[in-house]
Amino acid sequence: MGEGKLKVAVLGASPKPERYSNMAINSLLEHGHEVIPVNPAHPEISNIPTVSGLNDIEEDIDILTMYVNQQRSSDLSEDILSLNPAKIIFNPGAENPVLMVACQHAGILTEEACTLVLLNTEQFSIT
Repeated sequence: MGEGKLKVAVLGASPKPERYSNMAINSLLEHGHEVIPVNPAHPEISNIPTVSGLNDIEEDIDILTMYVNQQRSSDLSEDILSLNPAKIIFNPGAENPVLMVACQHAGILTEEACTLVLLNTEQFSIT
């Protein structure tokens, strides 16, 4: 994790502590990263203001970590590509081969992995 603080958007962020997206938000914070939770139904998660959608993010994002199913990410594919993060992590259950290829064609790095495991093994990076 030699890149220091990264700006990470969490698509499918949940306020429920038992959800992996919530665990990831807390682990990202513990590792010193800046987190932008994306959830239209909750104004804040883990004491961090949320954004309703990817189009509400006005800053450059290093990593988009996804916790939504393939149908949902396909519906959001234009917003995901417009966000243009350096890297997208497709967490278990969020795999979307068609979207991965579209992202790769757009020059966005992709990875099928668990954000929690990457953080805990110091492999969380934009490379």
